[in-house]
Amino acid sequence: MTTVHEQTAENSRDAGADGAQVVRLTIPAKAEYIALCRLALTGFARLRPLSAELLADLKLALTEAASNSVRHAYPDGDGKVEIRYELRGDVLTIDVSDEGEGFDHDHEQPVEGLGDLTEGGLGIAIIRSIADELVLGKGSDGRGSRLRFAKSLSG
Repeated sequence: MTTVHEQTAENSRDAGADGAQVVRLTIPAKAEYIALCRLALTGFARLRPLSAELLADLKLALTEAASNSVRHAYPDGDGKVEIRYELRGDVLTIDVSDEGEGFDHDHEQPVEGLGDLTEGGLGIAIIRSIADELVLGKGSDGRGSRLRFAKSLSG
């Protein structure tokens, strides 16, 4: 007998007291749900006109951030990844967090020929090259990991 487990994604949208627009998306930590994160970003980006190039860059950065959580946070594949999109004025901030094993900077291995990049660090380098601000840290309550990046949409 085969059992099918239904996977669900949850989302919500808020307008902050300061006028910020916020969307929250929670997905299962499965690679097939990363496309949903990208679609949510495309929809959210309609709140403010963006060039096709900038939207493509933001999708790439988001894909790298979400992929890190999906690949590394939950060895058994069970878990969730939370994505928070916030538009405040001309700044878009995307926050990707999980409650998995977390990101261990001490055990990264250098990648030959790429300077100080590390294996698994290429995605972080891509995000850093796209974003105006990048913050890596522990998730809520010190568990898991959190990656937050911000991009100014003006100019």
